[in-house]
Amino acid sequence: MEVSFKAISPSEFFYKNRDIAGFSSPARSLYMAIRELVENALDAAEAGRILPDVFVELVEEDGEKNVYRLRVVDNGVGVPGDKIPSAFATVLYGSKYGFKQSRGTFGLGGTMAILYGQITTNKPARVMSSTDGKTMYVYDLMIDVVENKPRIISSEKKPSPNGWRGTSVEFSLEADYPGSRAKILDYFKHTAVVNPHATLTFIDSRGRLYHYPRTVEKPPEPPVETLPHPVGVDVEMMTRMLNETKARNLASFLTTSFQQIGDKTAKEVLELAGLRPDQSPKKLDHDQVTALVNAFKRYGKFRAPDPKPLSPVGREFLEAGIRSIFNPDFVFVVERKASSYSGHPFIVEAAIAYGGLIPATETFQLYRFANKIPLLYDERADVAWKVVEEKIDWSNYKVPKPAPLAVFTSICSTKIPYKTVGKEAISDRPELERELTMALRECGRNLKLYLSRIEKREAAAKRLSLYTKYLPMIAEFAAKAADMRKPDIRPLLKKMGIQEIEQKASASEEQDREAG
Repeated sequence: MEVSFKAISPSEFFYKNRDIAGFSSPARSLYMAIRELVENALDAAEAGRILPDVFVELVEEDGEKNVYRLRVVDNGVGVPGDKIPSAFATVLYGSKYGFKQSRGTFGLGGTMAILYGQITTNKPARVMSSTDGKTMYVYDLMIDVVENKPRIISSEKKPSPNGWRGTSVEFSLEADYPGSRAKILDYFKHTAVVNPHATLTFIDSRGRLYHYPRTVEKPPEPPVETLPHPVGVDVEMMTRMLNETKARNLASFLTTSFQQIGDKTAKEVLELAGLRPDQSPKKLDHDQVTALVNAFKRYGKFRAPDPKPLSPVGREFLEAGIRSIFNPDFVFVVERKASSYSGHPFIVEAAIAYGGLIPATETFQLYRFANKIPLLYDERADVAWKVVEEKIDWSNYKVPKPAPLAVFTSICSTKIPYKTVGKEAISDRPELERELTMALRECGRNLKLYLSRIEKREAAAKRLSLYTKYLPMIAEFAAKAADMRKPDIRPLLKKMGIQEIEQKASASEEQDREAG
């Protein structure tokens, strides 16, 4: 029997397998569409060091059941007019494939949302963008699924209204807003926690307004694109780099194509690979390329990857975001030093908040973030859950049950090791697990100090209440027995109470600090 073979485009693959990208149901798909477009909007603003203003509107289409019109508008750097069709109507086409941190990773983002909208409603998307605040490009687009290329329905170039600069994406999609409302509102709330420099506005299909104003009036430091680290290179990547390099010899190729390789290191690596420094990079055969990659793996003396491509949330920003949303009585934030896995740099941040608007529950509330993205699904499959539940014994930190406790974990990296394309759960890499454990233990120790102070103050207050109750009686009976006038002991009680509370709290704090 004859068997036929054929290739399919990325668009067709995701058209047939949209569940892989998280577009698995009308409810989940609406959440994913909003998330992908908001992430693009935040990245576009931060790329230009602009304080983000992101507006999201959801409108139910007249006469069509479960069909909504979604519009997301930002004030970012915009997309050049000639790049708009490819950027929004070609799957796996984008600006996020360099060696630096970004919210998006796979080049799907808004394109996958638009593809889902086209699949379910067969209506074009409208994209408007301006890069200079003067000229605006407007496109009505659909995706040619078979060819994986844009199909332009109409295009227009006109003046940008009111000097607006940024990008607006609007399209129809089949959705279940009542079924996804809770997750969508959680998404905006959690996004505000790790992006306190952004103003987020959401108007839902019933006209209800959800507004999160910025609480930090400065943009974060953006990540800086850099060269790949040699430890993370495989044979395929090495072959491509050798074919594309302009270096005339291997020594120059190594020092100009990778970070953390100087002349001495290049010489030692090439000697380990059995290659000459003056050999031409483009004339290496397969075995020589393999030998060079194996030398990278065996060298063992490379310095840690450069953390410049990373942009963590930051202590100031994370604390400001937590306080603005939860108003806790206590919050402590830890930012670990940069580490790496498989040649990819990463930074772990963790925070603990206690009291305030956090409800008291039997178990902790875990808020997970990766590259400033809230992770709301697949919680128990995530490395953060494993660490918080299995590696941390909260009873050691005097946490009562129930307790108004919220735990926050944030990982930023040039390559987050997600378990799926849907980007909701992070793999339990040993390096990540270790850094998360260290960060949360430091948070726990500081929470213990706080709870100990509260405990000692409560004990001192209890003792003071006993003094207040019984000392007046003792003074009265003693005065009668001595046939004297009853003394006024109120100044004494006041003095004893202040000294008692201050001394006990100070002693407790010192003891706990030494123990910690």
